[in-house]
Parts: sequence; structure tokens; C-alpha cells
Amino acid sequence: MQRWILHVDMDAFFAAVERLDDPSLVGRPVIVGGLGPRGVVSTASYEARSFGVGSAQPMAQARRLCPHGVFLSPRHGRYEEVSRAIRSYLAKHSSLVEPVSLDEAYVDLSDWESPEDVAAAVHRDLPRKVGISCSVGLAGNKLLAKLASEAAKPSGLRIIRPEDVDGFLRPLSVERLWGVGPKSARRLNERGVRTVGDLQRADAGVLHTWFGAKLGGQLWRLSRGEDDAPVVPVREAKSFSQEVTYPEDVHDGELVVAELRRLASAVSSRLVEESLLARAVRLKVRWSDFSTQTRQVSLVEPTDDPEVVADEVVALWERRLPEEGKGVRLVGVGLDGLLPATFRPLSLFGSRRTA
Repeated sequence: MQRWILHVDMDAFFAAVERLDDPSLVGRPVIVGGLGPRGVVSTASYEARSFGVGSAQPMAQARRLCPHGVFLSPRHGRYEEVSRAIRSYLAKHSSLVEPVSLDEAYVDLSDWESPEDVAAAVHRDLPRKVGISCSVGLAGNKLLAKLASEAAKPSGLRIIRPEDVDGFLRPLSVERLWGVGPKSARRLNERGVRTVGDLQRADAGVLHTWFGAKLGGQLWRLSRGEDDAPVVPVREAKSFSQEVTYPEDVHDGELVVAELRRLASAVSSRLVEESLLARAVRLKVRWSDFSTQTRQVSLVEPTDDPEVVADEVVALWERRLPEEGKGVRLVGVGLDGLLPATFRPLSLFGSRRTA
């Protein structure tokens, strides 16, 4: 049976949701991210990208590149709401749906008689369902489906049939393959390997010499479009975390405690949404000299209670190592050891043991 994997990627997701809720933003360069001097861009609309603004870029640089842009703080709760609607729609087409982020998912369509028709329907109907456009790729595995949706951006549909694989892959830059980061790409480029076609022509033994047997073998297979990774419908959540970076170093401990309690409430709400419990609570502090300190406690009883999480993380803060004279640059709260909430804990006691 021919394997068919669909990859769905919502276009400029955060910015698109903001436009959905405020149509006056349509056609304007919208930039979503941290608005402080140390903030970074989460998502830029395609209008903003035309000015050189991109994800993970310092917000200060984005403001210089696009001073007339609309700069907005993220609304994660709203994005998660739209993401749930996307997953619910995709689940109607397959029991094998693997979300990889709020705006991106793989869907196994191998059981459909005409997966190409399903892909076309998803591309047409999902934007009608949730109100924002998507790019869709369909191919024989996850690697090719992801590359297909990237080639379809923005708002397109690309299907890679088995007979089209080599012709599609050969012109692509080697950086487009999974596992090829800047360092590996530089090493390949220095040896005259710049495209996937160049990589296809490289001898497998030579690749093993350059990168070792594991990575060399992986590059050889990926250059030929080979990927047998399954679509995994439920990915085990190992941890949740949330943090904040201050625009100016904070020296007031009471302000830090208040922020920790707010973060504890926010991250605990994710446990409730995902029907999970946490077995450990983690504190992260970055000081004004950029040194970073983390502490963690293991709970006697798993919990999703925000008050318990807040009390635990504040206790960790109060037992922190002396950092006299240093301001706080960043604080974060993490929850680890997640497990399904098969029962509702009473959380009568805040007892803990240090990990």
C-alpha cells in the first residue's frame, strides 16, 4: 500500500489570528512577539517579512527594519483555542494526527482511496473552518510532506508523487534537509556539496568519513527522500514551562515573587487543559550577569493545583543561593514528570522533597 502523509502548516499563524480578530490589520505588516527591548519576534506577517523581519529576530531590529509595522504581544490562550479547532478538523480525516506545534501537524492519509482529493479538501475547507489560510503538502513520508508544504507557501497546495521525488529534491539547498544545520552545511559547501542533487551524487562511504556512520547514513537516505518515521498521534509531554524576561534588571524580591506566582498560575492552566499532572516543579533564574540558576523539587503527590505550584516555586526562590548585588534578568517556572490525570488530586498538603 502506498503511504501518504499530509503536512498542514498555517500561514504566519500568530499574525493571522490577530487579523482574524481585528480585520483592520489585513494588508498591514503585523509583528507579534515580546515588545520590550529584549523581546524577540514570534511571527511576522508576509508584509512584514518583505522588510526583512523574521521569526526569532530581536524586536529592536524588527522595529528598525519596519518602523511602521503593527507590533503586538502574543495572546497564547487565543492561539491555543484556534489550534484546538485545527486539530479537531484534521481528526475528522484520520485517527493518526500528529501536532508538532500550535500551527503545524502531520496527518496519515494512507487508508484513503484518494488522498489527493482529501488534501485538496483540507486546503480548501480548513481556512473556511478556522478563518485563516494554510499551506498543505502531500507526499509519501513526513520529510517530503514537510518540504512540499514549505514549497507551497504561502497558501498553496503541493503534491509530490513517487515519480516526482528526485526532480523535486535535486535543486533544493542541502540546508533544507533535516539534520543539516549551519555547521554541517558549511562543511558540505566546502566540499562542493551545495544542493541535494550534489549530495545524492556523493558516495555513502565518503559521507561516513566526513560525518560518521550515523549522520552520514542519514544524509545519504534523506537526500533520496527516504524517511520511515511514523505519524504519532499522541506525543508524551515531558514538561511545561513559562518564563519572562524583564526590560530592566529587577532588584525587588517581592516583585519577583509576584511574577513567579503569575507564571505558576499560567503554566498550571496548561496542565488542566491537557488533563495532566506534574510530579516536579522547577525554578529558573537568570541574573544580571547572565549567569543562570535552576532548582527543582519532586512532589510527594502529583498536582495541577496552581496554588501548590506557586508555593513550591516561591519556596525554591526563597532558598536560592545568595546573589548579593545582582538584579534578576529572567525568571521561569517549569513543570516536569507529567502524567495523565487519571484522578483529581486533593492537594491538601504542600509537602515536597528536594530533587
